[in-house]
Amino acid sequence: MYALGGELVARALAAQGISTIYTLCGGHVMPIYDGCVNNNITVIDTRHEQAAAHAADAHARLTRNIGVAVVTAGPGVTDAVTGIANAYEARSPVLLLGGAAPLRTKGMGALQEMPQTGMFKDITKASFTITETEHIPEQMAEAFKIALSGRPGPVFIELPFDVLFNAVEPPVIQPRVKIEPVPPEVGDVGRIFELLRAAKKPLIIAGTQVYWDEGQDALRELTDQTGIPVFTNGAGRGTLPMNHPNCFKSARGAALREADVVVLIWTPLDFRLKYGHEDWNAESKLIQVENDVNELNHNRQADVAMVANARLVLEALSEGLQGVRYDEWLAYIQAKEAKKNAELDEWKKLDDVPVNHFRFGAAINDFVDENTIIIGDGGDIVSACAKVIDVTLPGQWLDPGPLGCLGVGLPFGIAAQHLYPDKKVLIINGDGSFGLNGFEFDTAVRFSLPIVSIIGNDAGWGQIRSPQMKMLNIERPTATSLALTRYEKVVEAMGGYGEFVENPADIKVALERAFASGKPACINVPLDPKGMLKTGASMPYIV
Repeated sequence: MYALGGELVARALAAQGISTIYTLCGGHVMPIYDGCVNNNITVIDTRHEQAAAHAADAHARLTRNIGVAVVTAGPGVTDAVTGIANAYEARSPVLLLGGAAPLRTKGMGALQEMPQTGMFKDITKASFTITETEHIPEQMAEAFKIALSGRPGPVFIELPFDVLFNAVEPPVIQPRVKIEPVPPEVGDVGRIFELLRAAKKPLIIAGTQVYWDEGQDALRELTDQTGIPVFTNGAGRGTLPMNHPNCFKSARGAALREADVVVLIWTPLDFRLKYGHEDWNAESKLIQVENDVNELNHNRQADVAMVANARLVLEALSEGLQGVRYDEWLAYIQAKEAKKNAELDEWKKLDDVPVNHFRFGAAINDFVDENTIIIGDGGDIVSACAKVIDVTLPGQWLDPGPLGCLGVGLPFGIAAQHLYPDKKVLIINGDGSFGLNGFEFDTAVRFSLPIVSIIGNDAGWGQIRSPQMKMLNIERPTATSLALTRYEKVVEAMGGYGEFVENPADIKVALERAFASGKPACINVPLDPKGMLKTGASMPYIV
């Protein structure tokens, strides 16, 4: 029996274990939807293609598999570019399937015809067109392999209208692509042992690769055994519970200024780590574990640099460092952390109205439990909340990643709630970020996904406004002010639940009511526009 190209696309997705696509409809990609229905693949249609790409990104992270977005030609594809750029920087294996004008009329000016594959060359691992319907299964399998191997990342496939509508004898569907873990080189491991056995003040910065390689148990065993301090970063948050005595958040700067060996596991040496040398101990040694060879020695020459599976490296370190302890150094970092936390505790106790950012975060921390997935989508508000919220499980915290892209909150939440219907999904939004994809509450209502967004509403783009006022010594911020909009009423109008909460003591109970409603919900909390300036904690603008 003959099969359309769209059917072959769906069969290839199903063979890879992909159960959901995120999309915004268009005539160019209609056959894919029919194929998905035939192969029990859920189709979640969003209100904007950017949201579809973001949702596919979160789906990939939470399943450690391919996330798929399907968009129509021309503006459908261009609308998805930002989501794919964000996935690329976050190393998330997203497959973007984009419709295209028929091959038979290529270059003649068909509806929504435009050059597409070239736009993605620098923000994907591969970008290409499938020109033969018979080749769909093998070329999609190749795309899966590219997306998952080495440094994970997105792939764009352009699918012309006639390729999807052609009917052919069904070719063999390729088996699921699985990537074998890369073991560390014995010589590299030996050199790491030498450095760590000689070290007095080592530390580990555990980034996203620890999560992707399922290295959480090995990380905990290593730090329990040796007492080495651990700082988590990106999706590494939760791979060691933040309430573990060896896991730290606030003292990273102090630790880097004194550490003699830094073990860096997939944490780029970018602005967040002062490019690997600014404000670091100049005599420190660097051990870099990566899944991307091009990231090794970037911005700083490492003493040991390897491409290897994070879990296997951590297991090897546990075995080779038997009897080695760093108790004095651990106690020193614990004291530094305690001092920083004491300052935070004062900010968390502020009962000001409008609410201070840290008091807002503390109320959320009082509410969340291990059954909660937390999504950060904002500037100052997420920076503040990340300092005071304790993430205790792998995959419990999602944020955009290195690109700092706003608007991921609702799309990430949709994917998370769809994948984990029994968990509470809580989005921490700034009011600015909420405006970018807040209309995806319509999607959440249509698909009965009871996500909750709590908005820290300081009526402005606070992360830019505060530095603008401070750096320019002005009281007239420009292009950074918003209205104190009643976003919760917008959500209510869509069929969700909403509350406007002004007293910090009422935040926790409002969250309880929101989740109890069983509806997509929005809690709108006015914040002190100068709250971060008052605490001296406003994140500096990066230049």
